[in-house]
Amino acid sequence: MPNVLIRDLDPGVHSVLTARAQERGQSLQQYLSAELARIAARPTLSEFLSGRARQPEVATLTPESIVAAVHEGRAGR
Repeated sequence: MPNVLIRDLDPGVHSVLTARAQERGQSLQQYLSAELARIAARPTLSEFLSGRARQPEVATLTPESIVAAVHEGRAGR
């Protein structure tokens, strides 16, 4: 498995992360691994937008088309 090394981490940041890991009953490594996985699972804005561009267009409903569909349904009774 790949490793990550973070140098020059602010001691205050380290303290907060260590405390959060302890609150969850995890080691700092377990906590950071889970947090990094959560971050990686959430797409960036550009990833989200490029994914939306590949999706098919959805038909836009207008009030007029809805009323027309209701009238067609009632006429078929």
